[in-house]
Amino acid sequence: MKRAIPLLGLLVAIGGAVEAQRWTGSAVRLESLTVPPGFSIALYAEVPGARSMALAPDGTVFVGSQGDTVHAVVDRDRDGRADEVITVAAGLEMANGVAFTDGALFVADVNRILRYDNILEFVNQPPAGRTTKPTFTVVTDALPTETFHGWRYLAVGPDGLLYVALGAPCNECEPVDPSGTLLRMRIDGSGREMIARGVRNSVGFDWDPRTNDLWFTDNGRDFLGNDVPPDELNHLTAIGEHFGFPYCHGGTIPDPQLGLGRSCARFTPPAEPLGPHVAAIGMKFYTGAMFPSQYRNQIFIAEHGSWNRATPIGYRLSMVHLQGDTAVKYETFAEGWLQGFRAWGRPVDVLVLPDGSMLVSDDTADAIYRITYRR
Repeated sequence: MKRAIPLLGLLVAIGGAVEAQRWTGSAVRLESLTVPPGFSIALYAEVPGARSMALAPDGTVFVGSQGDTVHAVVDRDRDGRADEVITVAAGLEMANGVAFTDGALFVADVNRILRYDNILEFVNQPPAGRTTKPTFTVVTDALPTETFHGWRYLAVGPDGLLYVALGAPCNECEPVDPSGTLLRMRIDGSGREMIARGVRNSVGFDWDPRTNDLWFTDNGRDFLGNDVPPDELNHLTAIGEHFGFPYCHGGTIPDPQLGLGRSCARFTPPAEPLGPHVAAIGMKFYTGAMFPSQYRNQIFIAEHGSWNRATPIGYRLSMVHLQGDTAVKYETFAEGWLQGFRAWGRPVDVLVLPDGSMLVSDDTADAIYRITYRR
């Protein structure tokens, strides 16, 4: 992944392979997007730098960003298009990760996790009543301070614990704990536990609704070639598993610098190798009832798009089909954000709404889309 340049809003690959120009939400090119027959995709909201998303019980969607703000997106009349986008946090650093539980919004901001209590009281006031901005409590400020791979993903698990992904502060290096891990803790920040190691940069995870097992995406290292290594979809089956970074990539590729003398067999391989350099980040199991039955309990993945590749790939919504715990098929579900060598949008995260529709965030087009199915 490559950090966007805030001043220009421009992302250019090494060698000029692909560029992603920031567009306003009004310039979203819906006509270029394709989804399977029976599905439709529409603009849900215009949100600056829309990244990770979290859902509150009343339907409010909280949206992090690459920058300093977090927004609340509200569809009060339930017509499938947001009525209001409200800034609920500002002045942060890299406010990517958001989670909601027990009336509180949690935000991951590089080395800190912040808690905003009773946040819906602020969101649900009339605009004229929002004169006092929400305040936060620091849950922890003991996360790594490096900003390379510093966009933390955050979620509350089915066990009620707070989970956060801590990317390695490098392309290839031997990270110092807790960098390069998945971490969990109690809601108050106590009881920290590293549950997965060897993770280069995960910016998305979710739990299988049937088993409560944790699955997560991971971005493969750069500068090994156009077609290696693959990004990864991983399945955590035991606390403390090591998924290979920086010694082994994609389950089978020893690192040319750091993998000498180490067998890839020592590490947990990916459940599904994904496209090389597609920047697979946000992912969710589809738990709704709107889509046809063959989509239920399957994994949707937002692929932010390649930059370290001569011919760009990614910039799409993909899907991994499971049979039990086994991945059996990896395919494209929605595409069109990439037009030739130019990407007007870059999918970041996915979120299933209570009505069974699915949201997709886009930090380049400053947009959130809604995917629906009509029988």
